[in-house]
Amino acid sequence: MRPAPAGRERAPASEQALARFHEEQDLGEEILGRAYDLRLLLRLWPFVRPHARYVYGSTALLLLIAAVGLVRPLVMRAALDAFAAPGAAAALARYGLALALLLAVEQILAFPQMYWVEIAGAAAMADLRRQLFAHLHRLPLAFFDRTPLGRLVSRATSDVDAVGEMFSAGTLNAAGDLARLVAIVAIMLWLDWRASLFAFALLPPVAFGVEQARRRIRRAYREVRARTARMNAFLNEQVAGIAVVQAFAPERPSEREFARQNAAYREANLRGILLEATLDASIEMVSSLCIASLLWYAGVARAFGAGFGTLFAFVAYIEMFFLPVRSLAARYTQIQSALAGAERIFELLAVSEVDAPVAGPRGSDEPPHPSAAVEDEGVGFALERVSFAYQPGTPVLREVSLRVRRGSTVALVGPTGSGKSTVAALLLRLYEAHEGRIEIFGRDVRALGRDALSRLFTVVPQDVFLFAGTIAGNVAAGEPEPDRARVEEILARLGAQGLVARREGGIDAAVLERGSNFSAGERQLIAFARALYRDPPILILDEPTSNVDSDTEARLLQAMPALTAGRTTLVIAHRLSSVRFADRIVCLHRGRVVEQGTHDELLAAGGMYARLWRWQQAQDRVEAAVEAQAD
Repeated sequence: MRPAPAGRERAPASEQALARFHEEQDLGEEILGRAYDLRLLLRLWPFVRPHARYVYGSTALLLLIAAVGLVRPLVMRAALDAFAAPGAAAALARYGLALALLLAVEQILAFPQMYWVEIAGAAAMADLRRQLFAHLHRLPLAFFDRTPLGRLVSRATSDVDAVGEMFSAGTLNAAGDLARLVAIVAIMLWLDWRASLFAFALLPPVAFGVEQARRRIRRAYREVRARTARMNAFLNEQVAGIAVVQAFAPERPSEREFARQNAAYREANLRGILLEATLDASIEMVSSLCIASLLWYAGVARAFGAGFGTLFAFVAYIEMFFLPVRSLAARYTQIQSALAGAERIFELLAVSEVDAPVAGPRGSDEPPHPSAAVEDEGVGFALERVSFAYQPGTPVLREVSLRVRRGSTVALVGPTGSGKSTVAALLLRLYEAHEGRIEIFGRDVRALGRDALSRLFTVVPQDVFLFAGTIAGNVAAGEPEPDRARVEEILARLGAQGLVARREGGIDAAVLERGSNFSAGERQLIAFARALYRDPPILILDEPTSNVDSDTEARLLQAMPALTAGRTTLVIAHRLSSVRFADRIVCLHRGRVVEQGTHDELLAAGGMYARLWRWQQAQDRVEAAVEAQAD
């Protein structure tokens, strides 16, 4: 991270830590060469190839437009040379008509040429965005733990848009500009090679200036893209956490941080604008100097004895020469902006981490059937000496062993941070166990593909996420069209008819973003219904009643038998009242299994579970007394 500039207030340590989290690593300067630029452009080709017919057609029209444009100065030259000749009026009329036809042809061809290239660009960017979206779904949860969400959103939105602007801004017309430049030089050398060499004497400084500006422009646009991603990440975090922001009122520190990021984004943009303006002004100045030097040469050296028409054609060609040069300079900055976005997109696509990769040479996309479990033990899932740490040196699980019979319900309890939710995450392969073995119905979990594994489980999480849509759509999540009769039947089994009756539209009642128009208990009931609708052999309940009041908890506990019937169930609970129905309770402490048994057995043992139970019972009595006094 760069040190704070002199005279500028140094950010507090917490804000510096935030900045380090959102900052992105820049690629080394050694890659900012033409070869690297070419590699990035070539990596875009697979997305353009399916739509290459539009690119080829547009390029053909572009070359034809360039050829037609190059004829215009020659027509004007002939018209001026015929001005003093007999029959000048008729000749000027013919040349005027020819010039009008050439201009008409150029304009007629320009529409399909630009239309086709934009179609190719829009289709290619849609393919690129689709691949990015699919790639994000394949990445493991650990990747999202360390990557700001706003940065990933920027990759699929603003960075892809920056690449797409190469097409919409006509940047690919640079090929036609280059062809036009070569043709103009050839025509001018044919007309008068001495005057041409004199007129182009100032071109080497232009080439040198463009080369010097190239790295600086690219660097400026890379910083713009980085600042955009960082600002998006900060905005996303602030909006997602708006309830906390309004509750704790950290507006002033947040405003200072946003002002700092906004100023950095503005400064990066200003540097890019300054470089663009300087390059454009320099080319305009060189163009004027070339014309002035040509006129001086014509007067001093008495050149262009062939006539005024030739001199006029020379001036016209010089202006035509610098028009694509200016266009190339403008498009060059656009290309640099696009390549800055492309390198960030391909940096994300190059992330090789895969969510739940199949271990070994062979795996199966078909989930094992519960009957495939070891018959003598009837094991649903098992952990054997499993150890895991989110960060090196800070173990969360230490040699945990657990065997769960098919169709039974096992509860994991223990203090916060004991590793309960981590066990569920390892079963789902959201993370990979560092040591030990995990089996599902007798199969090593690492031998199952992601699709096969997902069909074995359903999860009712502590913080239920509902998608914007309808109740039926959320219950049948993942299906294009829900089975309405089944949705209604499942809600009835869970005793959730009141949830539907209170909402206008019934199961078609609207669900706002994240289910904000439903209470915590209602969201939990919908999550229960979602689990029943999917009907998997293994159910994981992660703190299913931790965020609800006692009345809602009682309703959820009444729905629990319908949810767990016939399934192998793992319940992760902090409130022990929700696990009394479990066949076995496993108590974790500091990542180890310290005791296990039924509710009555653990109470009789007088260990950690008994202490937790007595503490929660005392807490419940205090809360009940406070409520009674309030009434």
